[in-house]
Amino acid sequence: MSYWNDPANLASSGLPSTNPYGNYTVVDTVPKELLHMVDPHWYQFPPMNPLWYGLLGFFMVVMGFLSVFGNAVVIWVFMNTKSLRSPANSLVVNLAFSDFLMMLTMFPPMVISCYWQTWTLGAFFCELYAFFGSLFGCVSIWTMLWITLDRYNVIVKGVAAEPLTSKGSLLRVLFTWIFSFAWCLPPFFGWNRYVPEGNMTACGTDYLTEDAISHSYLYVYSAFVYFIPLVTIVYSYTFIVKAVAAHEKQMRDQAKKMGVKSLRNEEAQKTSAECRLAKVALVTVSLWFMAWTPYLVINYAGMISKSMVTPLFSIWGSVFAKANAVYNPIVYAISHPKYRAALQKKLPFLACSTESPDNQSGTGSANTTTNEKSESA
Repeated sequence: MSYWNDPANLASSGLPSTNPYGNYTVVDTVPKELLHMVDPHWYQFPPMNPLWYGLLGFFMVVMGFLSVFGNAVVIWVFMNTKSLRSPANSLVVNLAFSDFLMMLTMFPPMVISCYWQTWTLGAFFCELYAFFGSLFGCVSIWTMLWITLDRYNVIVKGVAAEPLTSKGSLLRVLFTWIFSFAWCLPPFFGWNRYVPEGNMTACGTDYLTEDAISHSYLYVYSAFVYFIPLVTIVYSYTFIVKAVAAHEKQMRDQAKKMGVKSLRNEEAQKTSAECRLAKVALVTVSLWFMAWTPYLVINYAGMISKSMVTPLFSIWGSVFAKANAVYNPIVYAISHPKYRAALQKKLPFLACSTESPDNQSGTGSANTTTNEKSESA
């Protein structure tokens, strides 16, 4: 029996006696070598219903295979289609690569843990698992930030914009990985730590330790990896929407003066293509924030009000965060014009074509110049 499973020790800790199963807790199945990493907060909770482990495991199997396969297809199509190998699209490949690695490294351990209803892969792999989740999540959001800034540069600045070069794209990718590694390594060296989460099937940052130094890491990390990108992206899309609205008004006014319903010149086609690609980026970024906001809420709840955090409550952070790696391939397959065309050619059984081949050919011919420049979404 561990120290915290002793009723006398639990009572003296000041934790509330809310466990109807007596001394049987959600921590009892945790291997002994992990007990030093488990916060005392979790010892007050009874085991979760096995149904939750089954549902979580099934969800992770489905999401894992969809994400690994979907992102592998995105990488393969982009890298093997000459018209898609642009500097801006290297950001798309980096995003797919990050999502691919996230689920490849994270869904098998979580499925195993759900089967055994506890973490069974040891203390070091628990830390490594949490590190991977933090690293690839950071890479994804900063890659999406660069994609959004590229859309801002092309749509808002227009012809005055300086196009993204291969060197500029490579530097952005390198910065993103170095920056992410730098922010995810400190928990290995004492600034916060990686520990098992409440349901004991996954690991993450320690948001329950009542230590100002530990809390400072989470506050600073969330500022650089969540809030700063969020503010930048909202700012960028505010001006993107304004620019699109102003252009549309200008085109309507000009068409009215000329006595026609619309102007379908090359400029109008170019702007339309840019706007479609911007919408893809907006949807992708929105899904990212929907996926990672629950995890942010759980971390802040653990630091501010521990009583809100239960093993079941902690599940949702993992579920929403990992589901994000599945969204991006679907968004690209449905909404990216030239990716969809390439997918139709290379893997027709996976294509989500909404246009006839003739229409696709015509659109591609009319917008070749535009798409070469602006396929970063």
